[in-house]
Amino acid sequence: MAGAAPIEGEFDYIVVGAGSAGCVLANRLSADPSKRVLVLEAGGRDNWIWFHIPVGYLFTIGNPRADWMFKTEPEAGLNGRSLNYPRGKVIGGSSAINGMIYMLGQAGDYDHWRQLGLPGWSWDDVRPFFRKHVDHFLKDSEHHGVGGEWRVEAPRLSWEILDAFREAAIQYGIPAVNDFNTGDNEGICYFHVNQKFGRRWSAARGFLKPVLNRRNLRLESGCLVEGLDFTRRRARGVRWRQNGELRSAKCRGEIVLAAGAIGSPHLLMLSGVGPAAHLAEFGIPLVLDRPGVGQNLHDHLQLRTIYKVSGVKTLNTQYASLVGRLGMGLDYALRRRGPMTMAPSQLGAFTKSDRTQATANIQYHVQPLSLDKFGESLHPFPAFTASVTNIRPTSRGALMLKSADPSSAPAIKPNYLSTPEDRRVAADSIRVTRKIVAQPALRKYSPVEYLPGAAVGDDDDALARAAGDIGTTIFHPVGTARMGRDNDARAVVDARLRVIGLEGLRVIDASVMPSITSGNTNSPTMMIAEKGAAMILEDAKK
Repeated sequence: MAGAAPIEGEFDYIVVGAGSAGCVLANRLSADPSKRVLVLEAGGRDNWIWFHIPVGYLFTIGNPRADWMFKTEPEAGLNGRSLNYPRGKVIGGSSAINGMIYMLGQAGDYDHWRQLGLPGWSWDDVRPFFRKHVDHFLKDSEHHGVGGEWRVEAPRLSWEILDAFREAAIQYGIPAVNDFNTGDNEGICYFHVNQKFGRRWSAARGFLKPVLNRRNLRLESGCLVEGLDFTRRRARGVRWRQNGELRSAKCRGEIVLAAGAIGSPHLLMLSGVGPAAHLAEFGIPLVLDRPGVGQNLHDHLQLRTIYKVSGVKTLNTQYASLVGRLGMGLDYALRRRGPMTMAPSQLGAFTKSDRTQATANIQYHVQPLSLDKFGESLHPFPAFTASVTNIRPTSRGALMLKSADPSSAPAIKPNYLSTPEDRRVAADSIRVTRKIVAQPALRKYSPVEYLPGAAVGDDDDALARAAGDIGTTIFHPVGTARMGRDNDARAVVDARLRVIGLEGLRVIDASVMPSITSGNTNSPTMMIAEKGAAMILEDAKK
């Protein structure tokens, strides 16, 4: 740590990242006033209005004040395109800019983790950790809890075109449900959202800010962590740059990486933990050869099918009118209702892409709007978007270094649509969408396929190419420091989230998922943090 200005004393816990996982960890680890906790966040405070108004995602995604502004490498499966890869850069992390959708996944996701040899991660094992911190509008039940920090509410608006899509999906054969979060999410209903009285409810608002008055908890923002320090394979300290000054802190207990599926493996590699040959390319001294660091990257790829409609209101037309925009603002100011409370997607559905699937394997995010990509203007015609996602992709990519400079972004290579199975599911997903839209409930709105377009034929190759043209991330990267058994050479952490082969270091965020959950990943990530914090505290008593 030569040359670094140290923070006085030692900490019991240092948490790197105040995102979705880090906020939960900060809350739980600092609950004991005898334990000194330091939280380091690269972003700033959430003191911008668009972090709190739900529709603010239109302004935060793609803005360097809120977003790391990552990009993928050109993707062969996307016909050579490179994608913007949003990640939150603020306290609350991606929960401050994401879609606000509360989704647990399917029971089988977690039972599969247990079957991989990871004790304590089955559906029955993890459900208590979801329940522990939730405050659900459906009240206390078999599936939900109340009184926790993570607020879940019903959406505060409706759209005729979405109601019609819901009815069309039912006519196609997707059952109507009231709740996706019962262990089997097949069906169609409106998403439950992380909001409170029409405002975004981020992890920072729920878990971090209410406890910043604890004298044993210290939050430092604007900190770009440059590396970890080790003594005989035990993590002992953290170095970071803040306001141009190199600073450091020592840890007598455990350092926890909670910087996300991009940040955590990147920091491990910068610190000498990762594939030995790859680190040698950049002259990084090796601490531990873990070939799995940065590998197993996977994500949900959404195919944004768009349909022009007529005779019905959509946000495209309402937002284009000055009177419409004024009405939206007034409705929000007076009632905390209307389009300004919108999550990016309001209506959801889970179904099977074909009859061979054991459970629902595709998810819809349906929106009463259309645009080429986030950050750009809405289309000048009325339309809706039916975004469909393969929720159990088999394609796997990697995160790799481009430089040993901590301020240089890593190479992000998701490797979308690289397996025959993923290309087949993509083609079938577009077919399912076309069948839903052809149902009688939507007929009166005269839907016309804008993307991928009616000119795209029905054969597998044409549809897979079209999927490569319209596919984009839905912001769910996972798996880059995956859990596994101690004898698994490709695993990074064990079932208790400890980095295998090192002491005093854990990774607790979405990067530890061995396989992605069947739906939106934010709340599963927070469950991992809740369970991870409990394991840290339990192990400290031994």
